[in-house]
Formats: sequence, C-alpha cells, structure tokens
Amino acid sequence: MIREVQLGKNGITENFLGMLKVHFATCRIVKVTVLKSARGDKGELVKLSEEMLRFLGPNYTAKIIGFKIILTKWRKPRESSEE
Repeated sequence: MIREVQLGKNGITENFLGMLKVHFATCRIVKVTVLKSARGDKGELVKLSEEMLRFLGPNYTAKIIGFKIILTKWRKPRESSEE
C-alpha cells in the first residue's frame, strides 16, 4: 500500500513528522507532494528529503521525482539514499 501526503507552507513540523511515522507503521512507501508554497528550487527538495531521512533513521531512503519525494522503508539500514 502506498500513502500520499502533502507538504505545505508550514514546512516540516513535528506534526508532519509524526504523521509520517504513523503512515510507516502500516505501509512501506509514502509519497510526499511538495506544494508550491513550500518549495523553492530542486535544491530545496533535496534539503527537505535529507531532513525527513534524518528524523526517520537509517532504514529509509528517499527518491525525488519532479516535486514528489518518495520515501521507502526497508528492513535493513541502507548505505545511501537514491536521488
């Protein structure tokens, strides 16, 4: 199952990170759509994905496609994230 969430003008907050944890309790993949009010350029998307991965831990990877950040949960820690 894949969940989809939106990241808006408030950016990454404690509530947003808590919501990610709740979604990962029941599924393996979460797609985060970054709305216009929260993004600047592609470099900003990389910073946002790195911040999410820091919070989630080593068992997660991120992939950026367009203005979506696809977060994946793995059983074992991964060496690096895909971009």
